[in-house]
Amino acid sequence: GQSIARLQQGTSAAATTLLKLLIDQNTPASVRARVADSIFNHAAKAIEIEDIEARVSALEAATASEGAK
Repeated sequence: GQSIARLQQGTSAAATTLLKLLIDQNTPASVRARVADSIFNHAAKAIEIEDIEARVSALEAATASEGAK
């Protein structure tokens, strides 16, 4: 409940931190590479989740329309 909400509220700051590290030329290359990998991984997961949500919504809509007949 509250713990999840607090973590979700912190995601914007976390993303900002990652992006700042990525573009800062003073950040060691190894750290920038790890940050870039992290950003790609999180973006890929977000895309997968959005795709699953869209599929579930479509299935729910199809099931609801079949039940209405």
